[in-house]
Amino acid sequence: MKPVPPPSAWFGQRLSGKIVGILLGFFVVALAAIALTLFISWQLEGAAAAINDAGSLRMRAYHIAYHLARADAEPGDRSAFAALIHTEIRGFEDTLAKLGRGDPTRPLFIPRDDEIPADLGHLVRIWTLDIRPLLERLAATPEPFALRLDMNGFDATVGAFVTGINDVVLKMEHSYARSTNILRTSQVVLIGLAVIGTLALVRFFFVLVIRPVSELTEGVRRMAAEDFSVRVPVFARDELGELSEGFNTMACHVQDLHATLEQRVEDKTRRLTEKNRELEILYTTSGFLHEPNDIDGLCRGFLQRVQDTLGARASSVRLLDRDSQKLCITVCEGLDEHFLDDEAVLACGQCVCGAAVEHNVAFITDVARNPALLPLDTCRRAGFRTVAAATVSANRRPIGVFNLYFDELRPADESERQLLATLGQQLGTAIDNLRLQAREREMAVSEERNLLALELHDSIAQSLAFLNLQAQLLEESIGGGDEAEMRGILAMIRQGVQQSYEDVRELLVHFRTGVGVQQDLDAAVDAALRRLAEQTGIATDLDIQGDGAPLDPQTETQVLYIVQEALSNVRKHADARTATVLLRRGLEGLSVTVRDDGVGFDAERRADDGQAHIGLQIMKERAAGIGARFFVRSSRGKGTEIRLELHRKQEEAA
Repeated sequence: MKPVPPPSAWFGQRLSGKIVGILLGFFVVALAAIALTLFISWQLEGAAAAINDAGSLRMRAYHIAYHLARADAEPGDRSAFAALIHTEIRGFEDTLAKLGRGDPTRPLFIPRDDEIPADLGHLVRIWTLDIRPLLERLAATPEPFALRLDMNGFDATVGAFVTGINDVVLKMEHSYARSTNILRTSQVVLIGLAVIGTLALVRFFFVLVIRPVSELTEGVRRMAAEDFSVRVPVFARDELGELSEGFNTMACHVQDLHATLEQRVEDKTRRLTEKNRELEILYTTSGFLHEPNDIDGLCRGFLQRVQDTLGARASSVRLLDRDSQKLCITVCEGLDEHFLDDEAVLACGQCVCGAAVEHNVAFITDVARNPALLPLDTCRRAGFRTVAAATVSANRRPIGVFNLYFDELRPADESERQLLATLGQQLGTAIDNLRLQAREREMAVSEERNLLALELHDSIAQSLAFLNLQAQLLEESIGGGDEAEMRGILAMIRQGVQQSYEDVRELLVHFRTGVGVQQDLDAAVDAALRRLAEQTGIATDLDIQGDGAPLDPQTETQVLYIVQEALSNVRKHADARTATVLLRRGLEGLSVTVRDDGVGFDAERRADDGQAHIGLQIMKERAAGIGARFFVRSSRGKGTEIRLELHRKQEEAA
């Protein structure tokens, strides 16, 4: 997480901090100026109220003097006069009290400069000590003549008192004038601050915002015009400064990219060319390896294509003998006899070829610099400078190694090693497939031979055993001279030979008959039924229903063999009048039923030595070989039904 700078650094370096700091400073100055103006205005308002009240003291003093003069000139009710004088006294004292304590609600207060509070206190003392006692005494005087005598002293005292009031009022007016001048001065100062602040803000934003943004805009314009040498000045270590530095860094990268663009394009083109070459090698090799061929032809064609494409002088394929754990050269291109004599057979783990098989990896080795990997020194003596060895593997199991021999030095590039390893896997898979196909053919031949042996045992072997027994009986009859018995035995021998001939002929027909391109399963079954009818006179019938895609030829051939075996059992053992074959095709697969109305047999009882059961066993084995379900239903005197069900998914799995 990026550390957060302290507030001082934030305000000192960040553009946002500078803007906030300046605005806060201007706000504080403006707030102080406004507060000062409000305070002076409040002072002026209070002073004006104090001047008015102080001026009213003179009026009250003259008003009291006026009442005293009229009371002397117009005698009347003395009690009313006394009440009037006391009212004036209270009003005067209230005004003095307000001036002394002030009144914040109005507001009203006296200025504190020019000794105005002391002068006001002096007036209060004069009032309290001199004027008020004199007025109270005058108000209590019952005779006008006595009042006239006291008025002489009152006039002198009041004159001095009023003069003091005038002095205080003048001082207040002078103070008010000074405060007014201060207010005007502060307003002029505020105007000046506003002008200066505006100019300062304009200058600030021009220097810190407008100029950097203008420089960045100009830089972007020049970059758009493909002037990649443009750089913008960095005016401050703030956000815009960081943006300027980022722009300069980006411009450097773009300039470098533009300067090396041709080289980069060449590098990319070269890499694409190499990848296309690798894909071409893989495609060509893969196409060739899927063509029908034997192992030697497969390896030779593989070497020719890889050697020509990669530019090697020679190449070889060594296959691993698992019993002896030795690598034997099977196919080679461009290697001389001396090389073959020295390295025709290598032990697994010996030299670079054996090491590739042992570790199941691909090597690209410099012959001169890696003597430890090439201890036999055959490649160096043959003039090769680089040797490549890649494992030929199938299902991650090494089955050999192929080599490429170069006259020039080649870098040990990882992509080329991967290519060689992939080619080795393709070759290994193709070789392994050929071996599996060969094993499948061997298994098929072996299974067919076993079935042929069973059929020979079922037919010819039984007939030959019968003929051997009859020959022994004939020999005994010849010794006894019984001509009639000899003729009977000869007739049975002739019948046995004829039966053997028919069995052999039937076997030949079975194994010569297949389902090919020119003849489908339906036609082949129909031909088998016609032969049965011609040979035995049994009425036959073929019932075909449904439609669907044909099965592969091998599967349909096995189905035909099962039908032929079932019809052979009908001919030999059923003693039937009719035989029917039902073929049902559909999307799910094929169903075949062979039915006769012969003598039947007990399907629940196993008779291992019975000929019919040997035929049933052959049919079951053929059905199992193609993944079909086989059913037998029979009972004595009620005929036999053989049913074969072959689902398409089962046929694909088989």
